[in-house]
Amino acid sequence: MEKPNTTYIDQLSGANYEFRDKLIAILKRELPEEISAYQMKIESGDFQSAAQIVHKLKHKISILGLEKSYYLAENYEDNLVQNSKILQPEFEIILKSMQEFVSCL
Repeated sequence: MEKPNTTYIDQLSGANYEFRDKLIAILKRELPEEISAYQMKIESGDFQSAAQIVHKLKHKISILGLEKSYYLAENYEDNLVQNSKILQPEFEIILKSMQEFVSCL
């Protein structure tokens, strides 16, 4: 399984460490909120709203350099729109990996 990284954040911020820190702070704040909202929607069976949150999470997946995971998230989003949770376990492994990585930044 691929591992989250800050390569894209580092490239985007260049040598501007203040900007890099702001990006990381946004990730640290928004990621847990979005994951929590996603879990609430899944638990309540609101797959359409969950799909919208997965769409937002895809951007963070991409920012953390998880290219293969992005495609899985894209497929999972489509599945949720079709009221299917078939990729849920794999997607939630990605979320856990991201959350652990971001909490250590």
